[in-house]
Amino acid sequence: MKELIEFLRQAESDQVLEKRLKALLTPNEINEMLHRLQILSLLEQGVPQREIAKQLGVGIATVTRGSRALKELKEDEF
Repeated sequence: MKELIEFLRQAESDQVLEKRLKALLTPNEINEMLHRLQILSLLEQGVPQREIAKQLGVGIATVTRGSRALKELKEDEF
C-alpha cells in the first residue's frame, strides 16, 4: 500500500495523477470508486441508505459497506 501511495503522491499535477490512475485501474474500477465517493458524500449529507441505493443504482449492501467505511474513517480522525 505504501508503494501505491508514494506513486500517486509523486504526481506533480492533476493531469499526471489522472494518467497514473488510468494506468492502474480499469474504467469499471474507476466508476466503482466514483460510486463509492458518491455514497460517502450522500451518507454524510444524511440521505437514507435505501434512497442512495435507488439514486445510484447500487445494492443496499454496497451502501451499507460505504456506511461502515465512513464510520471507520471518522474513528481514525480522532
